[in-house]
Amino acid sequence: MKPGRLPAVDMPDDMAGAAPLPRRWWLPAELGVTVPRPEEPLAVIGVGPAGAGRSEVLARLLQLDPAMLAAPAGSWLVVRHSRVPTRAAYVPGYRQPHSYGADRLAAGPALARPPRRVELSLPEPLLRHFSLVDTPDTGALGVAGGQLLRDGAGRAGAVLFVIAADQVFTAVELHLLAELARAGVEVVFAVTPGAGGWAPVPEGAVPTEDTGASVGAASAPVDPVAVTVEAHRAALLAAVPGLADARWFPLDAADDGPADLRRALVGWAAGEGLRRASAEPPELPGSYGRVPVVADPGDWSEQLDQRARSCSRRIRQHLALELANIHLRVVQEIVFGVGCAGLPQLLDREMEALSLLATAQCDEAVRGLVEEAAGRVFGAPLPAGVHRRLYDPVRWGLADHQGEHELDRALLVTSTGGVAALTGAGATDARASYPGMERVEVLPPVAVALSGGCWQHWRSPGNHDPNAARAWAQRALREVELELSREVSRRFEVVRLSLDGVLSDALDHGMLLA
Repeated sequence: MKPGRLPAVDMPDDMAGAAPLPRRWWLPAELGVTVPRPEEPLAVIGVGPAGAGRSEVLARLLQLDPAMLAAPAGSWLVVRHSRVPTRAAYVPGYRQPHSYGADRLAAGPALARPPRRVELSLPEPLLRHFSLVDTPDTGALGVAGGQLLRDGAGRAGAVLFVIAADQVFTAVELHLLAELARAGVEVVFAVTPGAGGWAPVPEGAVPTEDTGASVGAASAPVDPVAVTVEAHRAALLAAVPGLADARWFPLDAADDGPADLRRALVGWAAGEGLRRASAEPPELPGSYGRVPVVADPGDWSEQLDQRARSCSRRIRQHLALELANIHLRVVQEIVFGVGCAGLPQLLDREMEALSLLATAQCDEAVRGLVEEAAGRVFGAPLPAGVHRRLYDPVRWGLADHQGEHELDRALLVTSTGGVAALTGAGATDARASYPGMERVEVLPPVAVALSGGCWQHWRSPGNHDPNAARAWAQRALREVELELSREVSRRFEVVRLSLDGVLSDALDHGMLLA
């Protein structure tokens, strides 16, 4: 069984007589390290604890003033290449990003809530090879933030972990690094001086490498930088031996560490770019030509209806369980952690992780629906190119069946604990802390976020009652569960109708028309 995935057939049914899903269908039970598609752009994600100088390291890589990389607390900063410098804040609840100056002294826009991400575009040569991403401190991520980081790191391809000389790896950081190592994500470490500089060398210490000196000869002086880096590396490998080949770079203001680090990252990008480009052929089998239907497809339409209902039901069950877990974490943080003022940021991050999970589950289930129904009509197994040819007409057919509720919309939790919907073009553009490539799936992504009114309400000096915050969070999560349940049901009904129409047309004409 793949880590982080649960066979949908093992989930209990809440409807008598429901057809079980085939064992080859897997619904993601939780978010893990995402496997990137070949077209996914390369990026290096900066990770590390507070006080390690992560933003300064990224600024030195780009040869910029660190003030240019400033971003609101909790927001991700994505630095891309562009001929013209620009900066934009992507805020849930707005259809358009908020632009403001890209210079060092530019003031940010007055926003009702912090953005999920800030995108900075600069004409820096290094950014031609990969984008640079700065993330919140690892100590502030929480469970949901760790899920978002694993997803982004998998799609980006590389992580730059920055730690100071006087810091140690926490259990959360070691767990994250172990998952990245198992997934094959490139991890590079940068060690910066601590508050008191580099660690002093104990008296009587000798070099760890054989210097070739004869017995009795005076020992060569021990480099405190090398001792510090080796101590960090030994502590890491004791818990995560899979990172034995990871490269380490001490970064002091007086040395050329950033130049070595820059060359290492460019070399990784060159190799990873070639690997991704060769992972998929330029033309998939079955992308062109006639695809005849089988003589007797059987009761494929009835099977499609049963499978769509079963997938919808199981995804609703998964999301209900996850929302219950979120409620427990939120209550714990209200009482023992972030309190009322930190509730909006905490819950918004949980809603983003929930959105990613719901999107992944819907995408996986829809791929299974297309595979099984098309296999009955055209014969199985189907070439990969035929699947791609089916996605477009099914996606186009969604507009004919979605009715008055658009599928491309964002759900916003209001200050009263309700859920409002923002529809139209650009409604979901601000959903992701780390955006990837343009989606090729049938359905648009699921997007749940907190409105700006939640920040204004719970950060008000008069609203600091933990009991009221717990009651509000419970009411808001219940409304999210109800709205997501309706959304998932509506999505699978629309997909069923659209796919049924495409395959019926193919049967009427004796071949795939797409």
